[in-house]
Amino acid sequence: MNNETGLRWYVVQTHINAEAKAAANLALQGFSLYLPRYLKRRSHARRVETVARPLFPRYLFVAMDVAAQRWRSIQSTIGVSHLVCRGVTPASVDDGVVNALKAREDEGGFVRLERRAPFSPGDRVRVVDGAFVDSLALVEGVADRERVSILLDFLGRKVRVLVGAELIAAA
Repeated sequence: MNNETGLRWYVVQTHINAEAKAAANLALQGFSLYLPRYLKRRSHARRVETVARPLFPRYLFVAMDVAAQRWRSIQSTIGVSHLVCRGVTPASVDDGVVNALKAREDEGGFVRLERRAPFSPGDRVRVVDGAFVDSLALVEGVADRERVSILLDFLGRKVRVLVGAELIAAA
């Protein structure tokens, strides 16, 4: 933000699942906002879909000049639980935090997260979805950020299968 004009970033805590509602209502009041979001893969009813989720559930950033703007109105905004304060004054966030988050955004405006499969070679796992559901396997290796190579005991021999990391769980 521009420190010459007194604009700084502050943190607003929202009600549960009300980040978008709070952001819309704060924007109507003229505040500049930043709600960092990321894309999450979720499985439901044998479907895998990608959905946008807040990076920090129940929190968003608001830019304001506490000396010039009527910031107390934030406290009574629909969707807002409260403005994070130190005592009675809003607690500012270093500009570098917001800038670093914005620098990690892709062309769609979503923060790119470094994803690593939570498994290591030799781990025993169970397939939780797909054609091999409930099969036990051994992790052979991590192929990339989203796929894991596993060894399934199939028809009396070990078969290498490449599966999505979300399709297996620790056995």
